[in-house]
Amino acid sequence: MNRHTLRRALDELVLEGRVLRRQGKGTQVLEAPTIYPMGAANAYTESLSAQGHRVEARLLEARQRPAGAAEATHLGIGEGGRVLELTTLRYLDGQPVSLIRHCYAVSRSELLADYQGGSLRRYLADKGLPLTRTYSLIGARLPNREEAARLLMPRHAPLLTVLTLSRDRTGQPVELAQSISRADRFQYQVAP
Repeated sequence: MNRHTLRRALDELVLEGRVLRRQGKGTQVLEAPTIYPMGAANAYTESLSAQGHRVEARLLEARQRPAGAAEATHLGIGEGGRVLELTTLRYLDGQPVSLIRHCYAVSRSELLADYQGGSLRRYLADKGLPLTRTYSLIGARLPNREEAARLLMPRHAPLLTVLTLSRDRTGQPVELAQSISRADRFQYQVAP
């Protein structure tokens, strides 16, 4: 087999998301995408751990900032309100697969002050604030340079995006999460 034919075949496998080519690191075969069952009470870490995956969430940043108009509306904090934004990077079996921006009304800052990583759902439930997903909007887009670098993926490969609103037991909005996940490593299963 000639080398150009082999290179074209590898290029096709990269485009299909079956292999990952990294300059200076070589090419590695990727596993089939993991299916995440997306239900009202499902938590990322618990659901994927139950499937036998090793799940890790690292806190990259915690900051307070002015809420955008959509965030203020979703969280019910009013125009000009502030949010606490936690950015986490999720790993599945040692590979980065999702980058998530979790936004909370700044009044929740004290409750979240000790969070250092791991399942945010579990952390909040342990603090007496279990959450239920009440709204999710799924989309797709290409990553920017920073996202591609953090998720170890090419910039031409698609991301799955999910905007999720979660509420407490009384129905009050608590968390607005914006996640991006590698489409070659992740699929969402939505059940009625």
